[in-house]
Amino acid sequence: MHSPDYLIVPLLEAFYWFDEGLQNYLRQQGWSEVTRPQSMIMVNVIMGVTKPSEIARRLGISRQAVHATIEQMVAMDLLTLDHDPTDRRAKVVGISKRGRRRRQDAQTAMKHLTKELARRIGAQNIQNLRAAFAENWGAPLTEFPKPAQKARS
Repeated sequence: MHSPDYLIVPLLEAFYWFDEGLQNYLRQQGWSEVTRPQSMIMVNVIMGVTKPSEIARRLGISRQAVHATIEQMVAMDLLTLDHDPTDRRAKVVGISKRGRRRRQDAQTAMKHLTKELARRIGAQNIQNLRAAFAENWGAPLTEFPKPAQKARS
């Protein structure tokens, strides 16, 4: 059991619930399995993050690891990797035709998962989650209050 004070834990558990359900659905539709890093790269590309260096920064992993994963996904015909038209030294990632078909199945899966979650936890809770996530949370915090001094023995 996790502490209710740490919102990140249930958020991560919820992400895993959706990602595992998504992978199960896609496997049932005949798609090959993708790793969680591959899944996260796909999500970032769908969100419009197309430069491997920016994907690496967002995921907190090395550019080399991102490039290796992207190359795997290009070989699987899920992504494309092309020269950036604004910077010939850089590359941009896109979704291939096959990747777009997989994305359509993934969207169907997400509708099923959301419907099932609403059945399990209630439609109002789903609406509340959507509203909370749609709020402007502002930039991530960079400064924090100093912790109280602890007595040392």
